[in-house]
Amino acid sequence: MEKQALRIVYMGTPDFAVEPLRCLVEGGYNVVGVITMPDKPIGRHQTQLSQSPVKQYATSQGLRVLQPERLKDETFIQDLRSLQADLQIVVAFRMLPEVVWQMPRLGTFNLHASLLPRYRGAAPINWAIINGDEETGITTFFLQHAIDTGNVIQQERVPIGPEDNAETIHDRLMLLGGRLVVETVDNILADRVHPIPQEEMTLPVADYQRQAPKIFKDTCRIDWQQPAEQTHNHIRGLSPYPGAWSEFEIGGRQQVLKIYCSRRVEGMSQHPVGTLFAADGHLYVQQPDALQELLQVQLSGKKRMAAADFLRGIRLSE
Repeated sequence: MEKQALRIVYMGTPDFAVEPLRCLVEGGYNVVGVITMPDKPIGRHQTQLSQSPVKQYATSQGLRVLQPERLKDETFIQDLRSLQADLQIVVAFRMLPEVVWQMPRLGTFNLHASLLPRYRGAAPINWAIINGDEETGITTFFLQHAIDTGNVIQQERVPIGPEDNAETIHDRLMLLGGRLVVETVDNILADRVHPIPQEEMTLPVADYQRQAPKIFKDTCRIDWQQPAEQTHNHIRGLSPYPGAWSEFEIGGRQQVLKIYCSRRVEGMSQHPVGTLFAADGHLYVQQPDALQELLQVQLSGKKRMAAADFLRGIRLSE
C-alpha cells in the first residue's frame, strides 16, 4: 500500500505531539482525522476557550478534528469508526479503551518519551533527569491493555548531559519523535516490523522498576537533607515546568522560592543545612555534603530571574 492510501488517525494534545503530526502531514501521509482534548475554559471568568497545540496545528492544515469528552461515548466511537482508519498513532494523549485501540486493521501504536520498559507513566522525561540518568530515548510500541506495556517496535537513544534539563531533553526527543513516527509508519507499511514483548527485553530488573508517575506539587518540594548532586538533578528534572521549590525566610517572612537552575559547589559554610544565604554576590543553600548555588529563581508573584538580580531586591544573611 502507498502512504497516500494508508488512512491514519492521529491522537495527541500538547506541543510534544505536534512535531510527529507535522512530519506526517508534510511527508504526504493521509491523516484522515485528529483526536485531541476538548477546548479548556481560560481567563478570569472562564469565558474564553483555549485550543490544544495539536488542534491548532490540525485546523491550520484543514484536518478533521474530533474532541470527545469521553472516549467510550457511542457517538464518538461511531465518528471514529466512520474515518475507516488503517492505523492509529498516539502521542501524549489519554489512556484508550480497547474498543478504540483495537479498531484499525494495522493496530494502534504509541510514541513514548523513554526507553521502555524504563519509565512507564506520565512524566518519563522528568524522572529520567531527576534520577540522574545519563541517557534516555523514545520508543514506539503497539498498545495493549496495561499502560506503556505493549510490544516495542523501535527505539532511539539520546544522551542526557550534566546540565540538560526537562526542557532541553523534551525538545530533543520531540524532534527525534517526529522522525521515529514516520519511520515506524514506513516499516509497518513495508511489513518490516518485528515487535518485541517488553518482558523479553534483556534488561536489569531495576530498569523495569523505574516508573514515571504524574508529578504533583509535593513531588517538586526540595529536600535539602539529600546530597547536593541529587538536589541538582531534582531541580533540572523539573525545570522549567512545573519547577522545584522550597520555603525560606525572605524579607522577614516565609516565602516560596522556585528554583530553575543550580550547580553543586564544593565547600561548606557555618550555616545549618537548608539555609538560604548570600556570599560574594552569589546565592547558596547549605547541604550536607556541599553547597547548592542557585542560578535562576522566582518568588511567588514575581518574574523568573538570575540570582544576581534577585539579590539586588532583598537582603539575606551572609
